[in-house]
Amino acid sequence: MAEKDSRRKSRKEKKAGLRELLRVPGGERVDLSSYDTDSVSLGPGDKSVGKAATARMGEDLADLQERLFAASTAGDRRRVLLVLQGMDTSGKGGTIKHVIGFCNPAGCRVRAFQAPTAEERAHPFLWRVEQALPHPGELGIFDRSLPHARLRSRGGTPIEDVLVARVRELAPRDEIERRYDEINRFEKSLADDGTTVIKCFLHICFQEQRRRLVKRLDRPDKHWKFSPSDIDDRALWPAFQEAYTIALERCSTSYAPWYVIPSDHKWYRNWAVGRLLLEHLRELDPRYPKPDFDVAQCRRRLLAQ
Repeated sequence: MAEKDSRRKSRKEKKAGLRELLRVPGGERVDLSSYDTDSVSLGPGDKSVGKAATARMGEDLADLQERLFAASTAGDRRRVLLVLQGMDTSGKGGTIKHVIGFCNPAGCRVRAFQAPTAEERAHPFLWRVEQALPHPGELGIFDRSLPHARLRSRGGTPIEDVLVARVRELAPRDEIERRYDEINRFEKSLADDGTTVIKCFLHICFQEQRRRLVKRLDRPDKHWKFSPSDIDDRALWPAFQEAYTIALERCSTSYAPWYVIPSDHKWYRNWAVGRLLLEHLRELDPRYPKPDFDVAQCRRRLLAQ
């Protein structure tokens, strides 16, 4: 009986889709430690099968992204914003390479936020995010990792302004508390204007981060990604996990939900993010615009030349 119930649950979960299964419930208490960073459940099963499944997914992603871009030429204002957030080495760049790499660069807008400039610091904390938003028809990707010594000052994606600021006490606590509501209002305005917001927290464990940092030290071609302060930053791991927990609780909404992506296995992370993006694009179901000219007549003219 237990085995039958397990199979029934598995079929129900697969039918529900990753959107429902990885989504952080809005307005509920979040225990980030209860999310298994090593999980590969609901996925293809193993690395070789998972990589093949991600590759097959690429054709559908490319088609839907092209249709979204094409629809904007006829006035469709819809666009997609994929936010990739996570601790250092969680795999933002790898996800972009292996998932967004299927899409046409002409319709993508990738922004890797660095330390803010003097001009950006002079504006409200959401200002530079607004400058990087995708235009109608575009797939926008925000790439940012935490913690990192080069991000001592305020800046990054909206969520960083309640993470770095909270952990490093860069702003008064009451100002940080106000920012959660500001972020929610900002993301609500994006949704109201036709932006589908997909926020992915790439969740890795403490030990996996150490393995990946050691690998960076062991490979000369990865040294540029490493800073000695990365070792010091690991001492702040519990504080960042707590800050993430609060942010996920406060800022996972019906219009801009957070998804926790188990990311200890890179192949599963890529498959899961790709699958989430595919599910959202399929729901949007963008269509190629109908021509505003006589196709048959143009074809006859062309063949007559």
